[in-house]
Amino acid sequence: MIDLRSDTISLPTDAMRHAMAHAKVGDDLYGDDPTVKELEHTVAELLGKDDAIYMPTGTMTNQVALRTHTSLGDAILLDQMSHVYLLEGGGPAALSGVLPRLLPTTNGMFKPDDVTAVMGVSHPFFPTTVMPPITLLCIENTHNIGGGKIWPLDQLAAVCERGRSHGLKLHMDGARLWNASAASGIPERDYARHFDSVSVCFSKGLGAPVGSALCGTKDFIARARRFKQMFGGGFRQAGIIAAGALYALKHNRSRLTQDHEHAQMIAHGIAQLPGIEIDPSSVETNIVRFKVTSMSGGEFATRLHEKGLYVLPSGADGIRIIPYLNITREEIEAAIRIIREVALAGQ
Repeated sequence: MIDLRSDTISLPTDAMRHAMAHAKVGDDLYGDDPTVKELEHTVAELLGKDDAIYMPTGTMTNQVALRTHTSLGDAILLDQMSHVYLLEGGGPAALSGVLPRLLPTTNGMFKPDDVTAVMGVSHPFFPTTVMPPITLLCIENTHNIGGGKIWPLDQLAAVCERGRSHGLKLHMDGARLWNASAASGIPERDYARHFDSVSVCFSKGLGAPVGSALCGTKDFIARARRFKQMFGGGFRQAGIIAAGALYALKHNRSRLTQDHEHAQMIAHGIAQLPGIEIDPSSVETNIVRFKVTSMSGGEFATRLHEKGLYVLPSGADGIRIIPYLNITREEIEAAIRIIREVALAGQ
């Protein structure tokens, strides 16, 4: 089975496993784990932030960020396709008691005027206590449902500046920020400097088995540690898994462009097939999304699976494919052949 459902399917390499097996450890809840400390220092330095905190998942880092930035009853600005809004189990409502205010987007991108439009216009005749205060703006880079889209740096900076002009705090869901930097050549810290907090993931394209980090100021991270514990994220000898993330940071960022090349191979390899709609130029990183017109997306995914290719259906007619660390060129070529067989058989 060729499994291209997600880059979360990636497996640690032998060298990463060796680093994990020999990691120095301590009780992280007491601040005694040296490998966790090294990981947190390393990722904070990469992103140009004061401090970082290691957590089990990207959902936890995002949700802890929301809880740290907001008060119960606040509203937050999110694009309508964002991972924080759609794919984190209702966390904003359940864990932080905040109201999502949704921004219209194209592939997850929006503009400064979209922020201003949602903020509205105040007037002394209207009571200030009626509307929930909007206190936080979230941006996702790269954008998952948007097909791995990279925020143009000038557009991102303009949106963040507009948000700050409205008094908003800024959080970036950078689960695949490493992919944005690998594809664009722009250092991670140049994206991160516009935000009060940034979440990054180690267990996708970087290939670590567990974990994400939340970065920000010293005071922000100190407060975030409280909510990490509250949400059940307290670690003990976490250096064993932090060592995998640390190895991934040091050795696997440069190879992400190989996943991008594999994604391009798939996009170009299936673009002319009947019953498939995809624009290869829209594939910027490691995520390939396409529409199926000959049958439902679910049926298409099932037929691929029967022939040895595991992909993820998305909505009524969509398919998502993501190459990653352990996938070879030969497997990509085989995946294209299977997609071609199913597409042609569906006509």
